[in-house]
Amino acid sequence: MIDPRALRTFHAVCRAGTISGAARQLNISQPSVSTAIAALEARLGVVLFSRSRGGIVLTPEGEALCLRAEMQASLLDQAEVEVKAAKAGLAGALRVGGTPGALVSLLPRALKGLEAEGLPFSLSVIERADLELIEMLREGAIELAFVTTELEEPPVGLIDTTVSRDPFALIVGRGNDALPDRMPLSAADGLSWVLPEARGGFRRQVDALFIDAGLRVPRDVVRCDSLLTTKALVRAGKRVTILPVEVAASELSIGVLRAITLEGVRPQRSVGIRRLVDRPLSPLASKMLAALAN
Repeated sequence: MIDPRALRTFHAVCRAGTISGAARQLNISQPSVSTAIAALEARLGVVLFSRSRGGIVLTPEGEALCLRAEMQASLLDQAEVEVKAAKAGLAGALRVGGTPGALVSLLPRALKGLEAEGLPFSLSVIERADLELIEMLREGAIELAFVTTELEEPPVGLIDTTVSRDPFALIVGRGNDALPDRMPLSAADGLSWVLPEARGGFRRQVDALFIDAGLRVPRDVVRCDSLLTTKALVRAGKRVTILPVEVAASELSIGVLRAITLEGVRPQRSVGIRRLVDRPLSPLASKMLAALAN
């Protein structure tokens, strides 16, 4: 079994980039750090890194162990947070992440389910792109990620649970009152657009709509990943966008935006929860999943 203290020392070396930097972080001597790393390498039968003028260079084995060391550090940090939450009378402390649209669609529902139990809790929400969320899950920085699902198989070691499906619509402001309530996407070929920038699941779904309609992706386009900014640009001018209806629900309800049904568009946007397969969830994360399943 790997000595957790040695793994903590190795993690400090990875973070600091040097033996001396790790020693300062841990407030121990450089020889103590070197001895711990040598013992860890002997236990595993591998070389974890080499030294260079710029610091350490991890071997493939070192890279693999560094990920686990990061997970251990995150687990210990989370344990401390949860103990403090319990001491403060909270039901738990939870960190989640997500892409903008998935969070808008699912987080209010998840929060409502947790609040229905009447227990106080602490929740931190981080908005990131898909690739960053994958790394955060693997490092233990978040427990759950709210993402677009069903585009492809989830990355190795992760599992997706689809929670909701929502049709895409052409979203327009008052500057496009002349447009009909229903139209094929091909009829919007000459319009000016606001579309997602990040190359994640949501953008791939939107790009696929144009490809399925036999259209090239628009050139007259503002690329923007902020839903708030996207809707503001559409509301203020003649640009249009494609969004799931639920994502624009509040603006649609007061009439500042309008949803035009896209004829012949079959795919619906699917959103759900991504998590690690082999890591047990905290009680609060389990409650959040259960709330979304109801």
